[in-house]
Amino acid sequence: MSENINRRRFLSTAVASSAFAIVPRHVLGGRGYVSPSEKVTVAHIGMGTQGFRELGSLLETPEIQIVAVCDPNRASSDYVEWGKHSVRNRIRSYLDDSSWRAGDSGCPGGRDVGREVVDTYYARHRGKEGFQGCRAYADFRELLANEKDLDAVKIMTPDHLHATISIAAMKRGKHVLMHKPIANRLAEGRMVLEAAERAEVATHLLAYGSGAGNGKIVARIKEGVIGPLREIHNWSNRPVWPQYTEIPADRPPVPAGFDWDLWLGPTLPRPYHPHYTHTVFRGWYDFGGGSMADMGIYSLWPVFAGLDLKAPLSAEAWATHTCTIDDRVSRTVKNDFSFPTACSIRLNFAPRQGMPALDLFWYDGGMKPRLPDELEAQHVEMAREGILFVGDRGAILAGFNGQSPRIFTRGANKTLRVEADAPSGPDRRPGGRRARHIPWVQACRGGDPSPGSFQNAGAITDAVNLGTVALRAGKKVLFDSDSMRITNVPAANRYLVRDYREGWELQRG
Repeated sequence: MSENINRRRFLSTAVASSAFAIVPRHVLGGRGYVSPSEKVTVAHIGMGTQGFRELGSLLETPEIQIVAVCDPNRASSDYVEWGKHSVRNRIRSYLDDSSWRAGDSGCPGGRDVGREVVDTYYARHRGKEGFQGCRAYADFRELLANEKDLDAVKIMTPDHLHATISIAAMKRGKHVLMHKPIANRLAEGRMVLEAAERAEVATHLLAYGSGAGNGKIVARIKEGVIGPLREIHNWSNRPVWPQYTEIPADRPPVPAGFDWDLWLGPTLPRPYHPHYTHTVFRGWYDFGGGSMADMGIYSLWPVFAGLDLKAPLSAEAWATHTCTIDDRVSRTVKNDFSFPTACSIRLNFAPRQGMPALDLFWYDGGMKPRLPDELEAQHVEMAREGILFVGDRGAILAGFNGQSPRIFTRGANKTLRVEADAPSGPDRRPGGRRARHIPWVQACRGGDPSPGSFQNAGAITDAVNLGTVALRAGKKVLFDSDSMRITNVPAANRYLVRDYREGWELQRG
């Protein structure tokens, strides 16, 4: 084969060709071996808590080769986790090394840590492949410019960078695997989908498949088991991070090795503070998408797909507030910078063929819906996270703790029937977390588009971001999807877009 044949072009045609059938793969490199020319080369952008929690599934996939990592932070042990040493122990399991960083009492993260883990894993598990070493970058733009033979990127950064990085990658023809959400502004979400359509690359949102049980519930609803569906109630125990109620006033120094300017990316300048960064970014309107973007995309995406829901017609929200004492007078704090401690959001959807109009309610911060009387009479205990579907002839209640959904229906004799259905919650397919990105790998190698494609997540992305608009507006907003405009509260349109720092602007088209 001529040396000047482009490896990426060869990869994309390999699935359709018989070139690899000449010599059986197991003869060349053993069972499960994937030759270097067949691998999807990936740059992992974002080496924080969640990035390391999910890194193992990529390392274990023989069709993937991580060739570069990127993070504005060089290396530190000041990340936030959900269990002491959980990230360090996860990395130890990847490396089969129970003594890795034995003297480190914090939570590790950063690009140099990512490079170390990738290089060590490949040396131990793929030593015969002659991997030359993972490269580390602070700036994703430099990475995209320098990595000439890169096939794809995985984006594990804070939410405010998702659109900026994915669009830059797709403009260079790179496939994109992304942690949810697609964007934390409605307009940016649509720009990402438009860029994906133009670039004709393989995209995949990692929330796909995790709420497959809810998709099965929707199938039962479409069979008519509870009659016409009128309401959906979805609640979460999130936030599991601080929801800061004040903008930090102190000015700690920027940590050594941390590029604050790169971390800010497209957002407006402000002084550095750790309350914005590692793991706790979700609570800020500028940097995160709130609890619904964190968990609602998992539970509701299969519901949107199964019910063919489009962008909401309207959104309204109710939120907690805080108070402060000023000159011995207690006043409500005006907050347009962070998500509330708890909220509920109502989204209204238009009727579809054979289905009536629908209201979807979201609850977080410990809030839950009131159960219908017939469910309360059954002394139903609600899980800390769950979903409730209410129809004209009954309801379906499911918790996200592996329990089977319960169907409550009334027959002609008015007797309440209660039955168990298939389990809801995370998808339990063989392969665990790795199974979530396998359809994307196949699409990168020339197969069919992944069902987790960005194009299939447009409506849920609109809905999550419109809920945030209603929170910030403090009023019910009516949304014209075609013109992407709030029609009844003109001032709320500013929440659909971002105020960009100079040089970081994104534009449609």
